[in-house]
Amino acid sequence: MGMKKIKKGDRVVVLAGRDKGKQGNVLRILENDRLLVENVNMVKRHTKPNPNQGVQGGIIDKEASIHVSNVAIYNAATGKGNRVGIKTLEDGKKVRYFRGNDEVVDL
Repeated sequence: MGMKKIKKGDRVVVLAGRDKGKQGNVLRILENDRLLVENVNMVKRHTKPNPNQGVQGGIIDKEASIHVSNVAIYNAATGKGNRVGIKTLEDGKKVRYFRGNDEVVDL
């Protein structure tokens, strides 16, 4: 699968769309380069009650997926979103780093 630039649990900033500027943690990575970010791209889901599964009906707010190109990893050092590159350390370990200030994301 290779190294992905964004992982579950990363803090990201939304770059485009109606939630531009919002921050959140990545909840799930979906296939074809989409991800779920907490409290970003919320949609109202009209759900039928399903007593068998104990699901209550009604209108539920949930996250819709957002394309990975529309988010950037939040860089606490600079206080804004940053692009991420991947480099190999001397010991052969691959790490992600911020393009803005060359700081390594992964510890």
